[in-house]
Amino acid sequence: MTYALLTPGTPTPTDPLAYFGPMVAPRTAPGVEQRPYELFDLDPVTPTIGAEVSGIRLGADLPDEVIAELDRALLEWKVLFFRDQDISRDDHRGFAARWGELEQHPFFKYTQPGQSDADVATLAKDATAAGTENIWHNDVTWHTRPSRAAVLRAVEIPPVGGDTLWADTGPAYDLLPEDMREKLDGLTAEHDWIHSFGKGMDPADVERLRPHFPPAIHPVVRVIPETGRKVLFVNVAFTRRILGMSEDESNALLRTLYRHIMRPELQVRLRWRKNTVAMWDNRICQHYASSDYHPARRVMERISIVGERPAGVTAD
Repeated sequence: MTYALLTPGTPTPTDPLAYFGPMVAPRTAPGVEQRPYELFDLDPVTPTIGAEVSGIRLGADLPDEVIAELDRALLEWKVLFFRDQDISRDDHRGFAARWGELEQHPFFKYTQPGQSDADVATLAKDATAAGTENIWHNDVTWHTRPSRAAVLRAVEIPPVGGDTLWADTGPAYDLLPEDMREKLDGLTAEHDWIHSFGKGMDPADVERLRPHFPPAIHPVVRVIPETGRKVLFVNVAFTRRILGMSEDESNALLRTLYRHIMRPELQVRLRWRKNTVAMWDNRICQHYASSDYHPARRVMERISIVGERPAGVTAD
């Protein structure tokens, strides 16, 4: 099954998905009030996704009103960048904890050497451990409660390369034709970790952990509770199949959605500097870590916030 995507552009004669011309979708859900930010400076990076925040230092001691305004900015811009944050791991942890319970990733101690704290994922890459996060994904969608958000801090960066990209799945949904959106609204998909993290683990560990982390079923279209925004919630790394479809039909539809989400108009790209921090809404964003710096060294630390069970268009 092949879908032609409805955009203001013009399709090429040979590829109905390869539209060109303007591709613009609202940054937020209809009815969401957009007000100026008063407690920090915010500079958009693209029209839809990504903004650089300045004028604050991250940590647990930020006033409640600043956290509330940052939360509003995160919902509007989906990814926030903070430069020149010479902060400690405790500052990092304290800032992330203002958004909720911190996540403890169950697999990194098996697949990522050098872990020292259960709530901090240390991503250290060098000549002996190449970066393998260069695949579009939302984090831990194989979990019944995937991460709400993540805070990533640059500890050591390569001389050049190692950028991270994020894609906004809200406008991705909006730019689909109406009949396709209606079809997707009622679908669910299976997410699993066996074919990703499982490949890098000892089979005995996989067998032991499997009963605790069975495949998770989530809506293909997720509704963000704070705003009512509909977003696409399938990703290359962890989504295995759409339920109620044949394998061929499921694969064809997923390929169409993945290709659509990868459009540059839906993306923002960050060139890291030491002490840069990025925070993103994992419910809305997919991300991709460019692995173009090997064998140089790149060290990042990520702390994630536990999320809610995804709700679909017709929630129970």
